[in-house]
Amino acid sequence: MANFQGDKQKVRAILDAVKKEGRDSLTAPEGKLVCDAYGINVPKEGVVSSAKEAGTLAGSMGFPVVMKIVSPDILHKTEAGGVIVGVKNADEAVTAYEQIIANAKKYKADARIVGVQVQQMIKGGTEVIVGAMTDDSFGKLVAFGMGGVLVEVLKDVTFRLAPATREDAASMLDGIQAAEMLKGVRGGKPVSREALQDVIVRVSQLVSDFPEISELDLNPIFASENGAIAADVRIVVNFDQKPARFRPDEKAVVTSMKRIMQPKAVAVVGASNEAGKIGNSVMKNLINGGYKGKIYPINPKDPEVMGLKAYKSVKDVPDEIDTAVFAVPAKFVASALKECGEKKIAGAILIPSGFGETGNIEGQEELQRIGREYNIRLMGPNIYGFYYTPSNLCATFCTAYDVKGSTALSSQSGGIGMAIIGFSRSAKMGVSAIVGLGNKSDIDEDDLLLFFEQDDNTKVIAQHCEDLKDGRAFAEVAKRVSKKKPVIVLKAGRTAMGAAAASHTGAVAGTDKIYDDVLRQSGVIRANSLRQMLELSRGVPILPTPKGENVVIITGAGGSGVLLSDACVDNGLKLFKPMPDDLDAAFRKFIPPFGAAGNPVDITGGEPPITYVNTVRLGLEDDRIHALILGYWHTIVTPPMVFARNMVEIVNEMKAKGKTKPVVASLAGDVEVEEAAQYLYENGIPAYAYSTELPVEVLGAKFKWARSAGLLK
Repeated sequence: MANFQGDKQKVRAILDAVKKEGRDSLTAPEGKLVCDAYGINVPKEGVVSSAKEAGTLAGSMGFPVVMKIVSPDILHKTEAGGVIVGVKNADEAVTAYEQIIANAKKYKADARIVGVQVQQMIKGGTEVIVGAMTDDSFGKLVAFGMGGVLVEVLKDVTFRLAPATREDAASMLDGIQAAEMLKGVRGGKPVSREALQDVIVRVSQLVSDFPEISELDLNPIFASENGAIAADVRIVVNFDQKPARFRPDEKAVVTSMKRIMQPKAVAVVGASNEAGKIGNSVMKNLINGGYKGKIYPINPKDPEVMGLKAYKSVKDVPDEIDTAVFAVPAKFVASALKECGEKKIAGAILIPSGFGETGNIEGQEELQRIGREYNIRLMGPNIYGFYYTPSNLCATFCTAYDVKGSTALSSQSGGIGMAIIGFSRSAKMGVSAIVGLGNKSDIDEDDLLLFFEQDDNTKVIAQHCEDLKDGRAFAEVAKRVSKKKPVIVLKAGRTAMGAAAASHTGAVAGTDKIYDDVLRQSGVIRANSLRQMLELSRGVPILPTPKGENVVIITGAGGSGVLLSDACVDNGLKLFKPMPDDLDAAFRKFIPPFGAAGNPVDITGGEPPITYVNTVRLGLEDDRIHALILGYWHTIVTPPMVFARNMVEIVNEMKAKGKTKPVVASLAGDVEVEEAAQYLYENGIPAYAYSTELPVEVLGAKFKWARSAGLLK
């Protein structure tokens, strides 16, 4: 939280007056008063109602001055011809006043005109913008970027959740493309980072304290080595606030999710003996998957389903039930859900479709009301169900999955869910869970995070989502969970928003940019594609955590070394350069004279297996090196499987000596490299045939997580 308290009473009085007058924005003088209340520096200014007053006030301030129209009906003053800068004397001030009033009346004849603002003109400094906006999912956001007239052209802006800490603010200064400009270029002096951090923190606290401030711009702010002063203030308000989304207590969530994901007894509502029906497939998966808990088929007609006694209703079951899997048509779901509530079942797995995704919003809202009334959590509707492998639980109508591991995956889409299952099986990737979320009428990504946070069977969490119903709740939970376990997110849908926004901040905001910045703020690793999410899910868990930032590439092909170096830059990895003289000399002992030490270490393609072994052993032994990237080139001298077996042997040898580091490999060659890559992967070295990008992306993801979790020295 931002450690700052403004004068709330002063701001409240201003906003109450605006609300009473039925306005949706503050005038510039009102904005200045709000800034004063929160200690945000603004120039000297005053409002005049005649040309004569303009000349007098401007003269008392000292020239030059800026003059601006003050009207609650004219938000974009420049467009209305309501701004004149560089007024040099009293006569010009008189003329400027008359021109501004005339332009304003021409722009909007019925505009209410309060007067003209005369403002001290700020000279010099770098123009930046600090703003705030309200996002439907994440709530209040604070923004920072290059300001002035270029803000909507360059759109070089970064966002964080409000209120922001000083650490968040510092990351924002470094998070724009033009960050170097703040440090001083071409002899220019650097701006005061402390002053800009202060403005960001205060603005973020202001909009958090007053939710009715929907958008805010300080643009431009003139930043210099001596401080930061906001030349223009624009504040938009919305007094019709949406009610906050219901958020259950975290302890209650975990209690319910444990019963749902690790049930002692499962009911199948709509269980069937008829092959091809969903209720039949769910029963088969539960029984054939090896689930050891109790299974209760619910079928009003058949006395027995697949050899198990059936019940007409869950209420007829004499024992406690934790989870109910629904396999009945949509029209029967509500009544059956009420019975589950009366039975005090913890969760309903709503496989049926025909709700919000088809436009049946009312039907979905009815399920939500029932769930809330009876305190039964809803997964779905419109889902494939879920898997939890530690319990041999396949509560789904999809194919069974039994390869146990430590990665938990979820998807909002059934098709993506099947892709997850297929890849996991093909790549032999062990999972702890695969969960479908569908319409997310209730249970969503942050509920899963809370469960997997305390689940000892899960080491990595990967989630595909098309939206976040409550992005702020997700971000707050993810920020904590990601310090313990890597959280990987594939956010689908890169749609623009904010086209009708009244402020510069709103106009430059895009849904994808906001997600990107907030996920980074929360320590989340963002995947750019489905395949990347799956590869990171597979590789990150098996890599040991690096102890520092120094990465060394050892390659048998110069071309691979160049591409691997490029991939390091793309993934935020730091090559160990320059190589210390003693380490450089040590590597040179093992490579031919026409090879290259430095970094990458190019051993050349004609070298025997021992050269790979010696150089990799050296890389693992030296504590100054924290990770290795291997670039293998297929040759007759060192065949693919010989390379793979040697690498596994040397890594295991060094591990036995306490030298454990992340190692990834890129293999270039004929089809034999595919078998070698699989062997390496199965033995703890993420390896890829025909790719220099994928192994570095996996290593980069591990480093991103280690940094956000504070594990790197």
